[in-house]
Amino acid sequence: MVQVGTAPGAAAELDPRVERSRRVILGAVLDELGEVGYGALTIEAVAARAGVGKSTIYRHWPGKLELVEDAFRTLKAPVAVPDQGSLRDRLIAVVEQVACLVAESTYSNCMPALIDAAERDPNVRDFHSRFSAERRAALVGLLRDAVQGGELPPTTDPELLADALVGPILLRRLMLAQPVGPEIAPALVDQLLPDCGG
Repeated sequence: MVQVGTAPGAAAELDPRVERSRRVILGAVLDELGEVGYGALTIEAVAARAGVGKSTIYRHWPGKLELVEDAFRTLKAPVAVPDQGSLRDRLIAVVEQVACLVAESTYSNCMPALIDAAERDPNVRDFHSRFSAERRAALVGLLRDAVQGGELPPTTDPELLADALVGPILLRRLMLAQPVGPEIAPALVDQLLPDCGG
């Protein structure tokens, strides 16, 4: 992640005004990306939307991919895995968070643009693959721990099961234009893992 306003090796906290400006710029990136797509996204348009000079952006980000990557990493809400509760409850909590992000966030509006760009640009594909793997890691880790702890059968594939749990949410959002909310989470978990306990 690019640290705007911080000299290399500096340990001091960012100036609050610089951090506010940085967040305005990153928010403008996601808004613009969601509206026009990656191919049509320009530094000029982001600067105009953020109310800053183009030189301000280039001073801190070398190009639009770095700008998009920083926006995604900085502004996308994390998915938190609860420490307590049954496996079913913890899975429902994670799936609910994913459903909320996909249905109601600025990130959701950017998903089609990022997927399209990843198909056309190998550098965007590399970022998208890394970012998606990082986002998926929390759910995969929860499922892997459940296998190791005997809460799921030893034959369970945590990565495949993670895909199956969030796949319907993404399918409905991206392919069917039917975003779903967090209310789908219990049904998904119970459909896929009817014996994981309450």
